[in-house]
Amino acid sequence: MGSEGPESIRINVTGFKRFHGVDTNPTETIVNNLRDYVESNGPNADYTLGICRVLETAGTGAVTQLYKVLESGISTGINSDNKNVVWLHLGISSGALKFAIERQAINEASFCCPDQLGWQPQQLPIILGDGGVSERRETTCSVDAILEILKMKGYDLTISNDAGRFVCNFVYYHSLMYAEQKGHKCLFVHIPPFSRVYEETQMQFVLALLEAIASTC
Repeated sequence: MGSEGPESIRINVTGFKRFHGVDTNPTETIVNNLRDYVESNGPNADYTLGICRVLETAGTGAVTQLYKVLESGISTGINSDNKNVVWLHLGISSGALKFAIERQAINEASFCCPDQLGWQPQQLPIILGDGGVSERRETTCSVDAILEILKMKGYDLTISNDAGRFVCNFVYYHSLMYAEQKGHKCLFVHIPPFSRVYEETQMQFVLALLEAIASTC
């Protein structure tokens, strides 16, 4: 009997709904259209697209729903292998001109405005008992390799060490901790608004990002 090839990476993707100052969130558009876009570009042997979900732009009030989404994107059972699962979280950076791969999240919630459920914490730990507000969690994805692959394809992007202190950082911190517990990986990428980088270009970028993640994991 011949040996089976390596199992492809399963990549789950999330975006966010609207929030204060952002009436139409481009990550919601991207995530809602991503499956059709991936399928229209043909199959990729290196990865399969898992679930695509749009999250409420909220912190503590949406944590239960966040974990339900995270749990739905991993395998369960005796023979499950979550080493091949990657969560890709997309968020908008309203003033950005380029894409930003976030290397880490900080255990601090200091919201510049109320989230969509009215919560506006200041200097609170995201996860109690996981250190103070200076605690950091880093992605285990190969961000430097992903950066180089995407730059070679002509995309303007950078690596960031500061995901802010709003909902993006909040979700990333939770997801990084969950990834460590479950044995999979996660990555957060901030995108600019469509007014700065056209929607079609951003769809192409996310497709290239999925391929880069799959080839480096």
